[in-house]
Amino acid sequence: MSNQKQSKASVNPEVPTCIGVIVDGNRRWAKKKGLPILHGHRAGYRRLKDFVGWAQEAGIRYVIAYIFSSENWNRSKEEVDYLMELIASVLSRDIRTFKQKRMRIKVVGDIERLPPKVQTVIQKAEKETASMKDLTIVLALSYGGRDEIIHALNTILSDREKFKNKNVTKNDFEKYLWTAGIPDPDLIIRTSGEMRLSNFLTWQSVYSELFFVKKYWPDITKQDLLDILKEYQKRNRSYGV
Repeated sequence: MSNQKQSKASVNPEVPTCIGVIVDGNRRWAKKKGLPILHGHRAGYRRLKDFVGWAQEAGIRYVIAYIFSSENWNRSKEEVDYLMELIASVLSRDIRTFKQKRMRIKVVGDIERLPPKVQTVIQKAEKETASMKDLTIVLALSYGGRDEIIHALNTILSDREKFKNKNVTKNDFEKYLWTAGIPDPDLIIRTSGEMRLSNFLTWQSVYSELFFVKKYWPDITKQDLLDILKEYQKRNRSYGV
């Protein structure tokens, strides 16, 4: 998949197929407004719902949202428990909306580490939206790019008979990633003013166009997305050619 995309230099298409978003700044947004930090996470989810709608209107087919990293497990138990409950409740509540808008839900990450209740809700959301093809919302949950690579490597080693007489290629390796079947992101947006990827899509982001927005995630607007897409159209993705 990525080899085909990177075969030659090309001017960007008008609309990217896949975008990644690092939804950063929810807690700082809440603190700035004098609210409990947990309120920031709920505001962040509401903005994510808005954002995927804007992306769908723009013709984007995949949005990969980094909503809970492998490092986030180190936060306070109160915050982690709240986030797990929030994820379970909003996915359960909004399945009907996603189906009405023909949006598919896909979750990638170390899913087995999640509470059983959250795993059950994820399975239900993925199953009930599996036939929706207008937009795929990929939630990176309990996700780390390095963890994903190590997981893929260990899975390949356990399947070594398949590669007994051949080398593992890049295309082979991608099939073992959590994001297998999902296009690499054409562009990645990070909010809150931080200018790093923080273990997000470590393998998949090598040719992504990067955009850093100073606003906290709950403050991002449709116009911000449109401005990013306009700038994206001006960039030449040479892939080193």
